[in-house]
Order: sequence, then structure tokens, then C-alpha cells
Amino acid sequence: MARILIIDDEYEVQNFFSYLLRNKGLELSFASNRAEVDTCLTYEPYQLALVDLKLPDTNGIDILKKMKQAMPACKVVIMTGYSTVKSALEAIRLGADDYIEKPFDDINELEMLIDKLLTSETSHDQDKALGLAEQIGFVIGESQQMHHLLSLAYKIAQKNITILIEGETGTGKEVLARFIHEASPRLHHPFIGVNCGALAETLLESELFGHEKGAFTGATQLRKGFFEIASKGTLFLDEIGDASPSIQVKLLRVLETREFMRVGSEKHFHTDARIIAASHVQLTEAVKQAKFREDLLYRLDVVKLHIPPLRERTEDIPYLVNHLLKRHAGEELSFSSAALDVMRQYDWPGNVRELSNVITRAITFADGETNVITPDYLSIKAEKSRVFLSAQVIQQEPTENKGTSDASSLDQYLEKWKQKIISQWKSSEAIDLPSIMEQTKKLEQVVGAAFVKKALRETIGNRKEASRILNISPRTLRYLLNEKGKDS
Repeated sequence: MARILIIDDEYEVQNFFSYLLRNKGLELSFASNRAEVDTCLTYEPYQLALVDLKLPDTNGIDILKKMKQAMPACKVVIMTGYSTVKSALEAIRLGADDYIEKPFDDINELEMLIDKLLTSETSHDQDKALGLAEQIGFVIGESQQMHHLLSLAYKIAQKNITILIEGETGTGKEVLARFIHEASPRLHHPFIGVNCGALAETLLESELFGHEKGAFTGATQLRKGFFEIASKGTLFLDEIGDASPSIQVKLLRVLETREFMRVGSEKHFHTDARIIAASHVQLTEAVKQAKFREDLLYRLDVVKLHIPPLRERTEDIPYLVNHLLKRHAGEELSFSSAALDVMRQYDWPGNVRELSNVITRAITFADGETNVITPDYLSIKAEKSRVFLSAQVIQQEPTENKGTSDASSLDQYLEKWKQKIISQWKSSEAIDLPSIMEQTKKLEQVVGAAFVKKALRETIGNRKEASRILNISPRTLRYLLNEKGKDS
């Protein structure tokens, strides 16, 4: 007989579950505060726990952590109100199997969830997620963080909530959005994507909301917009951070009311489209710089998914390389271990998209010449291997700068680094001053580039502002980024 623990301080909720589950042959236990929870956890293990997020003297997150430690095999469902959905999603990140919103509007759905969690079906969810990802071309790799992302995306796909995806260019934001759509109950309805930064404001407004015949010059017939076409499906708003202030206002209204007007019309239309937005810039930073509306971010950021850059999951590179190799060349070619080492050590500013291009280029040039692709066929260099400093020197930051990373102190920072390197080499038996100067020049390039990249992240790519913060000229900024000869 399966044992279920109901943790809620409202006796009406406890009575509801007693009535709902009375004929299912289950053993029910109830707790309404921390002491009662502790008492229940001393008994035999439970197979399922339904936990209210807010209790008088504790909360669902703390109970979840305690249960996962005491009974790792117990499935946990968080019960929450709409205003605390973000906290429930945080619980899922910490190991909860699902969440349900109170009041319970769909009793059949609730019963199906309980039945599912009490069977072995949930053990197949990860396999289902991996199979679906492979089917649509969402290559996960072997890193734990990507598997965790996939699992979380698969769970929230079932919920009718707005999702914000953040990640650098080329990480695969659109393919993750498509995965969520395919894993959701909306999979038989349209998935429509639009790049908010690729279209002029007037054209984007027409694409999103549609227009009436004669609304403007060239509007020779009525056109439905994406909000109308994607109703009951999914609308993916890529690069939402690039949307103009006017478009942001209109998007906010749609998210608040689920209503919109076509260009040139006074009639309101309703949409049931699920919104998934994506941005390569951090929208919280854009809000601070008054480049993005805070109220719109609040509406978009119901749940946020972050795709890690490729340089933070280098263990996935061999898997991704093999996948791309099989897709383009079958079993005829392979990459040497040296070539894989170069790819592991490269920074990949273009992420998976850049990796795909590098692999395609290497296959093209190696075809007919060799069966093993060496570093000579790669259009990249192992940037990390060019960091010539010893591990001791790299890890020992000058004490005057520990705990600080003020971009404005770039010149002083570099000078202290150079003096430290020179003094360390002078203490050795052999001194090659020209070599030392050459190495310190390379150091200036490496460390300077790190400062520049940090400043560019803080200014969301604004090079003029980054130059001002660093107190260097745009030409010096380009030099530190190894862009000599390029125009401003």
C-alpha cells in the first residue's frame, strides 16, 4: 500500500485530499507545521508528499530539502498559489517532481498527476526528454548542467506559463524553445518564431499584431499577425531585448490582458499563445540602464532558463563533435586527439553555432586528403594554450588587487602584473630580457582582453561606453580584442 503525506495547515485542504483519495487504497498522513512534519518523517518512508509552500513556522522549500535528505526516493509535489509560482519553480530546481496551483481547478488533472507519480512512469521522463531532444536536433551532450536544464525544461513545458530563455549568441535558445513547445500539450498547434531585433519597428508591429487592409501604404489586404496565428500554440520572441520602447509597451499589454489590436483596427482580438522570450543580453542589466521596461521583464520572467556557454561545458565538446561529424561525414572521418584538445581550449564566443561552422569547414577541407582531421584543418587556435604564464603566476593575483576587478584600474593592474612576472623571472638562473618583454606584451593582450570583455558585458556590447569605462581609446579596445585593422 502506497503511503502519501499531505503537508498543509488548512484543514479544508486536508479534508479535500481525504475525500479525493478515499477509494484508491492509499495510506494518508497529515502534517500542518514543522513539528508534525518531523514526527511524520520518523515513520516508514512515504512514496509521495504533497507540500504546501507556505506554513506558519516553516516553508515548502525547507521541507523539500529535509525530505530529500531523509527520504530520497519520495516524490514531492509543491502546492502553491499563483503569486508564488516562481518559488515553486525554484523547488523544482532543488528536486521537486512537480507543482500544482491552488485552488485546484482541474481535479482530473490532479488525480492523473498523483497516479503518475505513484507508478514508475516518471522514471521514463528523462528518457522521453532525451528522445524528444534528439528528434528535434537539440544536442544535450554529457554535462550535468545541460541534463539538469533539459529535465527542468521538460517539466515546465507542461505548464501554461511564460518562459524567458537567456544565453549567449549561438547557444541554442530557439531550439530549446522548440523543445519546450514539442514537449507541451500545445505541440499540435503552431510554433512561430520572430527575431525582434531583425525587423524595423513598423514591420515588427505588423508581423506581431497583423494589419487591416489599407492600414498603411502597401497594405493591400488583411493580414493576421503572429499573436493571432499562434493562438493555442507557442510564440517565440527571440532577442526581445532589441525590441523598441513602443513595441515593449504593446507586448506588455498583450501579456497583461491577452488582447491586442491589428494595425489600423479598433477591434480587440484575444490570443491564447504561450510566450517564450529569449535574449542574449541580461535583461536585468538592460533594465538598470533604462533600455528595457522593468514591468515587461516582470511579466516575461515567470520562469527563467539559462543555457550555459560552450566554454563552461567543455566536456560536451567531444560528444558534439562526434554528433556533427556523423551528420556531415558519416563514419569516414575522425578528429585527432590533438584537434579535440585545441577545441577544448578554445573560448568559443559563437558557442555551438561556431563549433558547427568550424566542424563543417574542417570536413570540407579534409575531404579527399585524410581520414583524420588534425589541428591544421581547424580555423581556430587554442587560446587557452597561449596563456604562457605558469599556473602559479596566473593563480597568484597581486595582493593589492585581490577582491577587486575595477575596470578603470586597467593600466595599474597590468603594470603590477608585468612587474611581478619580471621579478619572478629575474630570480631564475637564466634571464632572457627580450623574451621577458615579449611575454609581458602577450600578457597585456590576454589580461587586457579579459578587462575589455568584462566591460562589454557590463555595457551590453556598447563599445564606446566600454572604452570610456576603461579609459582607453576605441582603437586600443580593438587591439586588445585582437581586431587590428578593423574599422570602428
